[in-house]
Amino acid sequence: MKLGGVSRVLLIEDDPAVREGLDLALTRHGHRVRAVESGEQGLDRLRTDLPDVVVLDLMLPGIDGFEVCRRIRATGDVPIIMLTARSDDFDVVAGLEAGADDYVVKPVQPRVLEARIRAVLRRIGRDQAELERHADLTIDRAGLVIAKRGTPLSLAPTELRLLLELSATPGRVHSRQQLLESVWEHGYFGDSRLVDACVQRLRAKIEDDSAAPVYIQTVRGFGYRFGPV
Repeated sequence: MKLGGVSRVLLIEDDPAVREGLDLALTRHGHRVRAVESGEQGLDRLRTDLPDVVVLDLMLPGIDGFEVCRRIRATGDVPIIMLTARSDDFDVVAGLEAGADDYVVKPVQPRVLEARIRAVLRRIGRDQAELERHADLTIDRAGLVIAKRGTPLSLAPTELRLLLELSATPGRVHSRQQLLESVWEHGYFGDSRLVDACVQRLRAKIEDDSAAPVYIQTVRGFGYRFGPV
């Protein structure tokens, strides 16, 4: 991944007009795009290429976008931005739970998608020095390595960024909007489902019991804080 340089984008989109339009627009913005029309082709491409980010349409023929997202996330931590035709129902929640880091609603505005790509690449490019210990968790901010009882954890980029943001100030309560602005870089009143879905995925990886979380604690009616404090 190269911030400020050429980044590699794998675009998985079955609509030829949308695929060609986004390919052209992202290329003009300095990205190197590999565009395919199906989930099967996208998964094959991932076996040979190492993209910096995947842009994934949820409504694909054959293997749908949800399953593609799950398979990508099961084997790696490349950032995933999903394209969805609906912003207020099952698609968004299911896509985030499958492991997507962000989403853009169709019809896609290339400048919005390009901004989201730049944002996710900036997020994973940041690091902060220090090795921290919080109960059974060890956080290496310089190396971007999270370990639990000495065993490294596989976290998706947005999960890692969220954990780093919360753990930087243990005990402090962060509203969902604050987290959207700092982690997702959404400067407007954003969608809190991004935060809640990412918290659920993160808890499943770092907590002994995600139903009784120790590290990512909910402050009802407001947001989240990092413990133990």
